[in-house]
Amino acid sequence: MNPEKLKTLLTEVQQSQTSIDDALDVLRRLPFEDLGFSKIDFHRQLRQGFPEVIFCQGKTVDQVTEIAKRLLEADQPLFATRATIEMYQAIAQLAPIATFNEAGRTISLPSNDQQPTLLKEGILVVSAGTSDIPVAEEAVETATILGNKVERLYDVGVAGIHRLLGNYEQLAEANVVVVVAGMEGALASVVGGLIDKPVIAVPTSIGYGASFSGVAALLAMLNSCASGVSVVNIDNGFGAGYSAALINRQITDEK
Repeated sequence: MNPEKLKTLLTEVQQSQTSIDDALDVLRRLPFEDLGFSKIDFHRQLRQGFPEVIFCQGKTVDQVTEIAKRLLEADQPLFATRATIEMYQAIAQLAPIATFNEAGRTISLPSNDQQPTLLKEGILVVSAGTSDIPVAEEAVETATILGNKVERLYDVGVAGIHRLLGNYEQLAEANVVVVVAGMEGALASVVGGLIDKPVIAVPTSIGYGASFSGVAALLAMLNSCASGVSVVNIDNGFGAGYSAALINRQITDEK
């Protein structure tokens, strides 16, 4: 339940449109619900502005579906990461309008009050190579479900730096840039040295043997000499998209 819906419920009780017992039934589920294999945090939207996200990796189809069902019953937005097509097909039985991003492995169903015309502009997601797109798409979908209109700039790695420089205006106009790169992870430093906006670097596990499944890119990004570069964990497109959304909300709300 988001703050506006809670205010509506309290107003209905005050005006005798909803009984106290019915309101208690709604509020009783706010802290969390224990399913045995999962404790669903219904209070998170009130605390942090967005409800719990389902991390599907390691969960069964039935577990993911049951969690999704409870979130939908609570009238909360649904967002699942690291999902499989089988998980999406099961959830689609509950919510036919849910969408599946096959590359990003996400399942999304925004709340009914999220209007495309109200999405906040200002987030740009950049990938070094085509192979980094799955992680980039996870970041895109995360920032989108959080109420942002996200732009993409893909395959502009340092092996052909002119591809990046040819899109400088797009970089400069963004409020916050998410840079997704594997191999040696140099793109984040380059972007950070070109613009005066926050850069969130995402190392990916893409690369040859000495990239150590993303460790090389992670260390390069952590050691970036460009100011304003923050780093999330390897392949953590979700964390980058979430952070970008929080930054963009602060910027756009101040304008």
